[in-house]
Amino acid sequence: MISTKMKPLVENNSVIREMFEEGKRLAAIYGSENVYDFSLGNPNVPAPEAVKESILEILEKEESTFVHGYMSNAGYEDVRETIANSLNVRFGTSFGVNNILMTVGAASGLNVILKTILEPEDEVITFAPYFVEYGNYVHNYDGKLVVIPPNTVDFQPNLEELAKKITAKTKAVLINTPNNPTGVVYSGETLKQMAEILRQKEKEFQRDIVLISDEPYRELAYDGVEVPYVTQYYENTVICYSYSKSLSLPGERIGYLVIPDECKDSKEVFTAATIANRVLGSVNAPSLMQRVIKHCIEKGATVNLAAYDRNRNLLYEGLKACGFFCVRPEGAFYLFMKSPIADEKEFCNQAAKHRLLLVPGSSFACPGYVRIAYCVSYEQIERSMTAFQSLAKEYGLMGG
Repeated sequence: MISTKMKPLVENNSVIREMFEEGKRLAAIYGSENVYDFSLGNPNVPAPEAVKESILEILEKEESTFVHGYMSNAGYEDVRETIANSLNVRFGTSFGVNNILMTVGAASGLNVILKTILEPEDEVITFAPYFVEYGNYVHNYDGKLVVIPPNTVDFQPNLEELAKKITAKTKAVLINTPNNPTGVVYSGETLKQMAEILRQKEKEFQRDIVLISDEPYRELAYDGVEVPYVTQYYENTVICYSYSKSLSLPGERIGYLVIPDECKDSKEVFTAATIANRVLGSVNAPSLMQRVIKHCIEKGATVNLAAYDRNRNLLYEGLKACGFFCVRPEGAFYLFMKSPIADEKEFCNQAAKHRLLLVPGSSFACPGYVRIAYCVSYEQIERSMTAFQSLAKEYGLMGG
């Protein structure tokens, strides 16, 4: 009954979701306070109070048929204008209403731009470790995902390999910064060099190459680390943004694409992307949430970054004290830890015996590491340290 395209997706269902279900099973047996589930990137910090205030204000003051009705497939013009103005103030850009396309979260946004630009057999390059769904999104439009091996020294993109992997079939390069699963922020120097490579290859192959920047974690950066705005480095850039993490609204599915004027054939691309938004079945981004986003921007609403930072510091220092090795995350809410054994899946299985649920790095095309999501309560991290210590002792990382 199901299509041949869907069969491998069913057979290889997300490891992360499976771990999440395992966590629920263990919680029913041992109690939720005794299970340390670090598997899913589900924000635990509440949405800002401005979200609730905005919803109530909108429902009370704005016409129901307007709030819940259809609008342009690209989204409400006043919402798009508010977003464009906010970006211009923050990053010195010059976006307008026709550069912003409202989407059903970042995942839908990626599908929209990939449908807009890909021909069958076109190649999209990304850097390991990467979010596993990228392969599925590219495959949706009969493209091919080309994966560049990880640079495990600092997890910045391997640019030498990028230059080698670009071919006459390359249509896009897909990056994610701050990065899931490493928490690394791609530096301005990295983006500058990447842009130069892309320009050289566009000339070599006489072909436009789009740089797609997936940015759901943009606002989650610590220690004053700057997250460079990619359109300032490369002309053919498309930004894919989501409010899932920046306002703790993952289930509301609201985000946008930025298609700058500097992008080749930008007006045509914007029109095509707007149509793709419709024909993929989204039609338009959720109406009420679009109105909420406008209000939240005007109110200056932000998520409680300090809570994630506190978790980050506790987890990083605790794991380091146990003898585990990991790169200190600069952004997002993930820590990427090196497995003490080559088979990180076996390590995850052993961790699960201590009721520690971690995601193997092979799920992100980076075996030998595990992802730990610290978007959990501070108290969970505190309670989990005894389990991490016991696990470390099993591998001879700390005294018995």
